[in-house]
Amino acid sequence: MAKMKNVTVRGYNIDDVPAMTEIWNEVVKEGNAFPQKETLDYDGAKKFFASQTFCGVAEYEGETVGMYILHPNNVGRCGHIANASYAVKSTCRGKGAGKVIVEHCLFIAKQKGFKVLQFNAVVASNVKAVKLYENLGFVKLGTVPKGFENKEGVFEDIILFYHTL
Repeated sequence: MAKMKNVTVRGYNIDDVPAMTEIWNEVVKEGNAFPQKETLDYDGAKKFFASQTFCGVAEYEGETVGMYILHPNNVGRCGHIANASYAVKSTCRGKGAGKVIVEHCLFIAKQKGFKVLQFNAVVASNVKAVKLYENLGFVKLGTVPKGFENKEGVFEDIILFYHTL
C-alpha cells in the first residue's frame, strides 16, 4: 500500500460539503468508530459542519481524502478542552492521511485557544487509530468497558485519550 505524499489540509468551504458528507457518512455506516447512527443529508451536513469551531479537509492530488471537525468538548469552565472527530475515505486509509489530519488538528486547536484535546470514545478495536494517537503523544486516560455499541449490536470498550496543546 503506497503512502500518500504531500497530503494537504485546509479549512473547509461550502463547496467541500458534498465530499465531506460522503466521507462522514461512510464512517457512520461502517458502525465501528463514530457514535452517530444517522447519516447526514446535504442540508444537515451544512448546518453540522458550520456549527463546529473548525472543519479541516484533507486533499491528495485534487481529491478530498479525509476531513475532521473540531469543537469544545464541554462548556464554561471546561470550554478550554477541545474534542475532534476524524474521517478518512476507506480507499485512502493506512496511507498517511490520518496522521497529517490529526497533526493539523492539534495545530489549529492550539491556535483557537484550546489547552487540551480530549477524545471521549476511541473504540478499542480501532487499533490503527489507537496506535496513531499513541505515536502522536496522546495519553491514555482509561477504558470504559462496553462503552460503544457497534453496527452488529455488540458492545465494545472505548478508550479516553488526551493531548496537552
